[in-house]
Amino acid sequence: MDAQGQKYFITFIDDYSRYMYLYMLHTKNEALDAFKVFKAEVEKQSGKQIKIVRTDRGGEYYGRYTESGQAQGPFARFLQDNGIVPQYTMPGSPDQNGVAERRIQTLLDMIKLFKKIRLLLNSQLNNKFLKKKLFQHYGDLQERKDQQSLVTIMCIYKTDHDQGADNDPISFSQAINSKESELWCNAMKEEMDCMSSNKVWDLVQLLTGFKPIGCKWIFKTKRDSLGNIERYIARLVAKGFTQREGIDYTDTYSPVSKKDSLRIILTLVAHFDLELHQMDVKTAFLNGELEEEVYMKQPEGFSSSLGEQLVCKLQKSIYSLKQASRQWYLKFHDVISSFEFVESVMDQCIYQKVSESKICFLVLYVDDILLATNDKGILQQMKQFLSTHFDMKYMGDVSYVIGIKIHRDRHQGVLGLSQETYINKILERFWMQDCTPTVAPIVKGDMFSMNQCPKNNLEEQMKNIPYASVVGSLMHAQVCTRPDIAFVVGMLGRYQSNPGLDHWRAAKKVLRYLQGTKNYMLTYRRSDSLEVVGYSDSDFAGCVDYRKSILGYIFMFAGGAISWKSAKQTIIATSTMEAEFVSCFEATSQPVWLKSFIAGLRLVDSISRPLQVYCDNLAVVFMAKNNKSGSRSKHINIKYLAIREHVKDQKMIIEHINTELMLADPLTKGMPPRKFKDHVVTMGLHPI
Repeated sequence: MDAQGQKYFITFIDDYSRYMYLYMLHTKNEALDAFKVFKAEVEKQSGKQIKIVRTDRGGEYYGRYTESGQAQGPFARFLQDNGIVPQYTMPGSPDQNGVAERRIQTLLDMIKLFKKIRLLLNSQLNNKFLKKKLFQHYGDLQERKDQQSLVTIMCIYKTDHDQGADNDPISFSQAINSKESELWCNAMKEEMDCMSSNKVWDLVQLLTGFKPIGCKWIFKTKRDSLGNIERYIARLVAKGFTQREGIDYTDTYSPVSKKDSLRIILTLVAHFDLELHQMDVKTAFLNGELEEEVYMKQPEGFSSSLGEQLVCKLQKSIYSLKQASRQWYLKFHDVISSFEFVESVMDQCIYQKVSESKICFLVLYVDDILLATNDKGILQQMKQFLSTHFDMKYMGDVSYVIGIKIHRDRHQGVLGLSQETYINKILERFWMQDCTPTVAPIVKGDMFSMNQCPKNNLEEQMKNIPYASVVGSLMHAQVCTRPDIAFVVGMLGRYQSNPGLDHWRAAKKVLRYLQGTKNYMLTYRRSDSLEVVGYSDSDFAGCVDYRKSILGYIFMFAGGAISWKSAKQTIIATSTMEAEFVSCFEATSQPVWLKSFIAGLRLVDSISRPLQVYCDNLAVVFMAKNNKSGSRSKHINIKYLAIREHVKDQKMIIEHINTELMLADPLTKGMPPRKFKDHVVTMGLHPI
């Protein structure tokens, strides 16, 4: 802040000459006033009009977020009224406005204190660093032969960078200039110490014929279940996008545990009252052994005295290398297998160890490890064993994992999964934290189609709406703990390329529903009979655009949902029976996996019996049990007839159920609010 209380500055740069104007501001709302002064002067002096303005998407240029989206602000309206074409850069892409970014960095390098007099002097000094013949008279610049050079482009730079949803720094310079610079520096030093202790690289001269890949710092605050900061993390990551296949890497596939597997393990924890503990592998990817010869530039802020003469020859994997996750998984698999843990055939990231009456399950989710066992001695052995091979953090009883808070009442035999913290975060991100709740995300009669997608001017306005970000955020909640929004999230996802206002209102309605139900948790309870039960349903031609039907299924275990799906069918069904039959095929394919996975855990004896799958269509039940086809069903693809084989082999039983009790109904269509709520409760979703 300068002596007059002006704590912001704004620059305007002519793209042709690179000449810069700089104005001091009290608030960012004064950006338009500064632009008007700049516009009046340059157009009067040069005799040319400003045609294009490039800015980032800051609120002072683009408009502020409101409940209905990012509304057009005064700056944007002024450009529109004056026929000036705006060019907005994408979030997190400063290179799209590189002229302004580089110039502002030069200014900041020249001055250490933000004082008006010094800043103005240096801005003029910076202009003198341009070509010798920049000025004969302003407006009499030597013309280039390219006629396109007649277009004058002014670039605007905003000094207050948007850092992201969690206000974490997005660059090295932001980190060292932030209020938490000391904490970020300590985090970077800790990361470099890990690099050194793990002997990740050697400093060498770059061999002829090799090209080093780049690297950068990534900063992240790790938070607990209440949203409080636990620690500051700085990760040195490679610019893996510069790697060349066949030279810098070959295979890249790495498995990750399925959400269904995690929920099944947690169900067994609740039912059998198992110990549930968590461990975290620090800098996990640094343990992977590289098979290729890879060179990397030295990290920013930690270069050796020889500078650019040396590069890092990687001996081990590093974050963001294309093969990094694969090499870490292979390393962990070798280590854990040596301790007599056996990998699940149905999920490569689930391991188990059985010794007489003692049993231990291990869930690997990248670098997070969950241990579930009926013997505390195994926990201590695992802690000691893993600590001898990796740098581990022992976190005790599990309370928060992969964004899911775990509530547990061992006396009552109850375990619940909640994403309240995550939901609060996305509500704040999209300015919906104070919105009015609604009782259902979608109701009977709500219809959406491509006819509601915008065209022409409305399409341009909809580009300002963060529709895809909202749908992506909702999808994570749906996949983890919220089967109640599976149908509406799937529907919204079909219009991400060109959403309309009706689609945007529907997305906000889902956020309003989550506002009222954010304290719901997916609950599993100890029960007398531990059996998997499935429900299969379908609407008929629910997709207005293609007349395809929507299938849905859900599987219950210990009173809570463990697996669910809502999706548009790949074929156009010609009858309700065909639509239900296709849905039943999908629903009978999933229990084949569920049955094999649970049987491999060797804890649930009832899994050996045929699984029950309920359907509310009598014709489907008849077709599944009988090898008969008629004139209206003989065209059904042969692959869907696999249902009969599953029933014949007694892998499952298809039973009829009344439509009023069909638990998969909310996964295929909108429903009346009261009926919808009853189904949600039956799914195992309850308030905390």
